Amino acid sequence: MLGIAAALPLAGCLYQQLGDWRDRRHHVNNGRFVTLGDGRSLYFIERGSGSPTVLFEAGIGATSLNWLGIQLAVASLTRTISYDRAGLGWSSPSRTARTPGNVAAELHEMLQRARIDPPYVLVGHSFGGLVMRRYALLYPKDVAGVVLVDPMRCEEWPPFTPDRQTQLTLARRLLGYAAPIALCGIARLALTSLLCGSGKLCRRLASTAGENCRHVLERIEIEVDKMPREVRPVVVAHWSRPRFYAAMRDYLAAIPDSVREVREAEPILETPVMVLTPGKSTPLSEQDLGRIGNRVQQAIAPASEHWIHLDEPDMVIGSIRSMVTACAPERAATAK
Repeated sequence: MLGIAAALPLAGCLYQQLGDWRDRRHHVNNGRFVTLGDGRSLYFIERGSGSPTVLFEAGIGATSLNWLGIQLAVASLTRTISYDRAGLGWSSPSRTARTPGNVAAELHEMLQRARIDPPYVLVGHSFGGLVMRRYALLYPKDVAGVVLVDPMRCEEWPPFTPDRQTQLTLARRLLGYAAPIALCGIARLALTSLLCGSGKLCRRLASTAGENCRHVLERIEIEVDKMPREVRPVVVAHWSRPRFYAAMRDYLAAIPDSVREVREAEPILETPVMVLTPGKSTPLSEQDLGRIGNRVQQAIAPASEHWIHLDEPDMVIGSIRSMVTACAPERAATAK
């Protein structure tokens, strides 16, 4: 019995390593890697051609996969780039605090090294909206327009809402447990059951782990169900890796600093910004919009919750198309 107990974790680790090797062989061919100056690499997917280039930035735990349908639709109009932030997807682990400014600097270096020239239309969801706001402030001459898809609201997070620090602390603790579970292959087994099978095994495991785990499972099912089925094996590949959970701990740890950084930043000046707000949320006030920029418009997505690009993709595609089209006359006037 002791021998079997010792062999099971080893077998699980081998299962995870073989699965990770197979995943990289099958799933990374859709994009390419760019090596940064410090030796790390970022993975990105390029589709379409033309100018301006549309850059997609995903939510805090999401990757380039989250934009698949939107990117393919917009690529019929112009060049598009989606990518995996450091620590997520196929990209290398991060070496700096996961604040919007640091992420924006990495994105800028990636674009330069990949020779993807401006102007850019920036599209960011949730935490990705904070990153794109910082990018527009750090590199204003490169940016033709910004589309923010229900950007993260700083006033709802620490330090402005200290009560939510308890939630962040609990989430980081759970992620600490998840890393060794992933290393032993249990996460891969459960996620494969949930996203590519019947889900029975995953639900049994969740039921033994308590209410918090069941709640997380329900949220995952709801959101992943909105994504194309063909991306599910890649989602399993990403979330089966132990370093995904380490990266998520880093991103959550940086939330208070991220909130301070964006809240204290100057507004974006003279660059058009479109903010898409879910119909099930309170619209941003004029004061909130003014903190973002001086040329900001807000549109309400009536049938959406937080993931507007999955709930009402046509609205997001239309907003990006309108921004790309509107930027053309301004670029022509600037060139003259």
